[in-house]
Order: sequence, then C-alpha cells, then structure tokens
Amino acid sequence: MRRVLLSLVFAGAASLALAMVGGAPPASDAVARRVALIVGSRGNFCSGVALARDVVLTAAHCVTPGADYKLVEYDARHQPILRDVSDIARHPQFELKALLAHRATADVALLKLAQPADLAPARLTPSPEPVAVGDRFLVAGYGVAVRGDGRTGGQVRAATLSATGQPGSLQIRLLDPAAAGAGGFGACTGDSGAPVFVLSEPLSVIGLVSWSTGPGLTSGCGGLTGVTPLARYHEWSVEQAARLGSPLP
Repeated sequence: MRRVLLSLVFAGAASLALAMVGGAPPASDAVARRVALIVGSRGNFCSGVALARDVVLTAAHCVTPGADYKLVEYDARHQPILRDVSDIARHPQFELKALLAHRATADVALLKLAQPADLAPARLTPSPEPVAVGDRFLVAGYGVAVRGDGRTGGQVRAATLSATGQPGSLQIRLLDPAAAGAGGFGACTGDSGAPVFVLSEPLSVIGLVSWSTGPGLTSGCGGLTGVTPLARYHEWSVEQAARLGSPLP
C-alpha cells in the first residue's frame, strides 16, 4: 500500500504543478501552510484544511470506507513524507448519489493524524454572513492544472472565485469572474476537500470544495466549483474534533 501511495505522490511532484485549472498562481505561505494533501490506497488524492496540527477537515467523498489514507508533507527538498491517519469521522448524513448529481449533501469529514504535522490551523468561520451573488472567496488546493494529468498536481495554488446562482446554507456555486463563460480558474481533480476562505483577516474557512464542472455545465473543470458551506456542520465538526482528542479553540 505504501508503494502505491508513494507512486501517486511522486507522480504529482514530478513537475512544478499548477493546481486549480486555469494556471492559478501559487498560494501565499500563510494560505499554503493551512492546506493539506491527502492520498488514498485506491489511487485518489484530495485536499483538506488543518483545524489543528493533528486534525484535518476534508470532503467525505475523499475518504470512503475500505481504503487507507495518509497525509503528505514535503521536506526542504520537496520530497514527500507520509503521515499516518489514525481515525476518520465522516458525517453520517453524507450521500454519494446526491453529490454525484451536484445536489447538496453533508460532504464533510475529519481526519485525526497519529502525530502532529507541520500545518498552521485555520479557524472555522463562527457565524458567517449570508452569501450573496458576487461575493468573492479564496479557494486553495493541491489539484491538477490539466484534467486527467496527475503530474500537474502537487503544489498549493489559489484563485479568487465569485458566488453565482442562488447561494445558500446548503450549497454555494463559484466561478471565475473574469472567465465570461469560457474556461477559467476553478477546482479540478485533487481539489475536493479544498478550503474556501473568506477574504478577510484572520484567515477562516467558510466551506469545502465538493465538485466541479467545465464551462457551460459540461463535464470537466474550469466552469463551476461546487462548495459545501460549513455553517450547518460547525457544531458537528467541533464535537468530532473533541471526540478525536483535539478540541478546537
């Protein structure tokens, strides 16, 4: 299993990667240190956000039962180091069929690390204001720059996206405000579970990436980025972190 995970990680690190399709720039250090890379024994990889040095919040569909998961850190030479995950809490109301249909569902999970990682915790937005069309957020993840090419993942990149449609407490849809209907910045493979930050200080998380589309609701990436807002799951996340032995501040 370790060999499979290392193969995936080295493939992602083989080039200077462009996470977030559209060639988004590298995230600042303050943002990047809060974003985690998660790899699974079935060959998948996702992003997440640290709530504590040993607790990572990610999407429930990233950690399906029956597989093993590791957190990846990189040393000074950008060589991967695998960190063990000792426990996983998936929200009991998560429904995969709803997610695949781009419908709202409890797509949240917590990972407990066996040992603290070199991550800077972000805070959950305590009482977020209602999201309106045009509101902007920062999305940061480890995903690929080219759909289907895992070699273009492995570096945290970030893009500012705007809310569109009818944002609410169940789901938020984001797009690149500069795309004008064509392909632009957006989440792609490997960005599932990536944090969506409010554009204010201190850095706090309002949601997680759950799915994406291509331009014009086609399959792929660079169109809509579907986000699961965290306000509805704030209490559950705090309770689970405490149960895992890492109470949140």
